Amino acid sequence: MKRKGAKEMEFNYIIYMSLFFAYIVAVISVALVVVLENRQPVKTVSWLLVISSFPIVGLILYAFFGRNIRRSVLVSRACRTQLARRSAHKFYRSDTPEIPEGQHHLVSLFRRQSAAFPFADNRVDVFTSGSCLLSQMLDDMRAARHHIHIEFYIFEDDEVGHEVRKCLMEKAEQGVEIRVVYDDVGCWNVPARFYNKMKKAGVEVFGFLPVRFPTLTRKVNYRNHRKIVVIDGKVGYVGGFNLADRYFKDSGKKRAWRDTHLRLQGNAVLGLQRAFLADWHVASGRMVSDEKYFPVDMIASREGEVHGAAVSGFGAVVQIVTAIPTGKRFDIMQGLVLMLMRAKSYCYIQSPYFIPTDRVLYALQTAALAGVDVRIMLPECADKKILAWASYSYLSDVMRAGVRVYLYQPAFLHSKMWVSDDAVLSCGSTNIDFRSFEHNFEINAFVYNTGIARKMRAQFIDDQQNCRLLNLERWVTRSAWQRIGTSLVRLFTPLL
Repeated sequence: MKRKGAKEMEFNYIIYMSLFFAYIVAVISVALVVVLENRQPVKTVSWLLVISSFPIVGLILYAFFGRNIRRSVLVSRACRTQLARRSAHKFYRSDTPEIPEGQHHLVSLFRRQSAAFPFADNRVDVFTSGSCLLSQMLDDMRAARHHIHIEFYIFEDDEVGHEVRKCLMEKAEQGVEIRVVYDDVGCWNVPARFYNKMKKAGVEVFGFLPVRFPTLTRKVNYRNHRKIVVIDGKVGYVGGFNLADRYFKDSGKKRAWRDTHLRLQGNAVLGLQRAFLADWHVASGRMVSDEKYFPVDMIASREGEVHGAAVSGFGAVVQIVTAIPTGKRFDIMQGLVLMLMRAKSYCYIQSPYFIPTDRVLYALQTAALAGVDVRIMLPECADKKILAWASYSYLSDVMRAGVRVYLYQPAFLHSKMWVSDDAVLSCGSTNIDFRSFEHNFEINAFVYNTGIARKMRAQFIDDQQNCRLLNLERWVTRSAWQRIGTSLVRLFTPLL
């Protein structure tokens, strides 16, 4: 019996040691893969810390959230989408437009790096009210004669989602071509029957890069965070609003989210069309590039009622800039950094999150130290506590350099808006965080127009009336637990 017990113990010991060595080999192998991917050092160190500090759990987290398993697939698809990008070149009909003084470098950056054309003479209507935006967008959809293209990170199964779906189904029955792209992870909790009902009515619907385990991969990399609407190639929408009740309607004591969205008329809509059709090709595998989707020499109408636009302007030069995670450079982030570095008077920023990359953080500090009036507006109450804590850890860094930080109080601030020097406005889907800058498919409109920039500066100052201005001395003397907690969360910000 003793021999049998001893043999059993010896066998168990061999099994244990085998599993232990197998785990060590797995950890070393994964660590080597992380190092060889040549990511930014801070990301590499963060993942090595997670893998080494959390046995087994660290490997599982990396398997779901850290691996670049889709990179090779996305690269090949992204290359094919260049066909859709090139298809727009032949429809570009514009001489070099008049650019506000000091903005030529920004225009040139996007032109060379992203093939983003500067389109002249556009009408731009800015919406900060969800109800006004929804009313105008539905009116434009009901007036569609040829096609409606819609792409949203979130297309929810709720009152707003049903209202938009009903409109799309009615237009499909009238013979209008309807194409819908939604992000598979952003809509992970939307039942398939919601989209199937549209498909039965003749609407073409595809999820972007579907995942097998959405509940485990809500933060998986390479998500399509864009919000695009194109109607007949003549009217376009881009900004921060998603199709969900919380963006448009109050709920009990909770007010609707405060966001910013643009309505465009003019040839800049072709830039939105190009972006949508590239994503449509990735999602559906179908190439759409016929010239009927790119009507040229469109004149932006000065007539016609626009419901509830906070700001309207005419004659604007607009660039539609996209960013993809498989690109060699992070186009939108580079543009925003250049916008900061070339600002002479002011740069006002709204964002729901503030987890800047080193380059963005350095640009903010440098601009403020150089005497530029840099202001950042963030939500007082965030929708995700861990992201709020991550944001708090960076506020001391920028406030010490002279950046003024405002916390918006009435509702959750979801706006992604930059305005600088009464010359340029940027509005789109890009947050100030690692995920938007480096991992998501994003889109921003850069608007070069003095009148619109001045009005959006006034809008920012008006929003300040509903904010709390942070005091640096009070902020740095917060409780020790708060400072320790935010500092610990900051270690993992490249992974959030």
